[in-house]
Amino acid sequence: MSKPVPALAMTDGQREVLESLARSQSAAHREVVRAKALLMAADGAANATIAAAVSVSPATVANWRTRFAEDGLVKFGQVREGRGRKPSIPDATLERIVTLTEEYRPQGETHWSTRTMAGVAGVSKSTVHRVWQELGLKPHQVDTFKVSNDPKFEEKLVDVVGLYLNPPENAIVLCADEKSSVQALDRTQASLPMTKGRGQTMTHDYKRNGTTTLFAALNVLTGMVIGQCLPRHRHQEFLKFLRTIDREVPKVLQIHVILDNYSTHKHDNVHQWLAKHPRFHLHFTPTSSSWLNQVERWLRELTDKALRRGTFASVPDLISSIQEYIDAHNENPKPYKWTATAESILAKVARARTTLNTVN
Repeated sequence: MSKPVPALAMTDGQREVLESLARSQSAAHREVVRAKALLMAADGAANATIAAAVSVSPATVANWRTRFAEDGLVKFGQVREGRGRKPSIPDATLERIVTLTEEYRPQGETHWSTRTMAGVAGVSKSTVHRVWQELGLKPHQVDTFKVSNDPKFEEKLVDVVGLYLNPPENAIVLCADEKSSVQALDRTQASLPMTKGRGQTMTHDYKRNGTTTLFAALNVLTGMVIGQCLPRHRHQEFLKFLRTIDREVPKVLQIHVILDNYSTHKHDNVHQWLAKHPRFHLHFTPTSSSWLNQVERWLRELTDKALRRGTFASVPDLISSIQEYIDAHNENPKPYKWTATAESILAKVARARTTLNTVN
């Protein structure tokens, strides 16, 4: 006869979770078995009786009881260190995969795939995938970057970040840019709607029905956008957009506009107009630093959500869709939260330059 043992203490909430897990058809088998064993222990069954019922050893049941008494359901599905299945890949093979991934390339190719690495390392491609995933190695991906060589990089960076983190009083801060040559593309055939088991489809070819240029200014504090579509991308159109901003922003506020270094923004006629409108103050981001202008993020969202999959029979149709997106955005605007300080950005740039100098 099995030696009687005290019933395993558990709360009603713990019992409810274990009962649900014991009935589960999708949970891991080990977790289901363990849940059944603990429920039997809570009903006062002996370890040997439980072990026979769930086909494990009495020692395993005793270990499960002890761990539940100590930790409850915390880390329930986690196998303790030193237990469970041991690693099947030798350390030497693991080290070789890492070294090849970080320091070499396959012959005639630019990067490794799981299949090419598996062939060289003598393991399965699923093993390569697991190693890369666990170590955060992603040879199939590449990120783009460019370190600015602007001689006034630090000065411009501090100026722009200062506007984000400590905006001036009685003023509005706008991030402005142009999205030029936005094409009114129409598909050559009608698109097929999304159905169960299949996403929306559209033809790979298209008809070009003209272009427009979107001028956009994002209010850093509120997230609202002032937008205007104009035919071209010259200083004349930029001045029209500045006049639009001047009309829409209350006269009592100073206007600080963050821009890139495009020559249109620095034309003599623009300087003359600014001299007659002293409440406007232009601030320029460093060259090759579009990431510093918050409106770039909004323009990417516009492209993803309203333009890339859109079909436009004409330029007026395109402009109408853009304005509809702006109006919908402004009904519930959300500002982007800027947290990076100028010091932290400068430190990153310094590390990047050091790395580049080392590589070169």
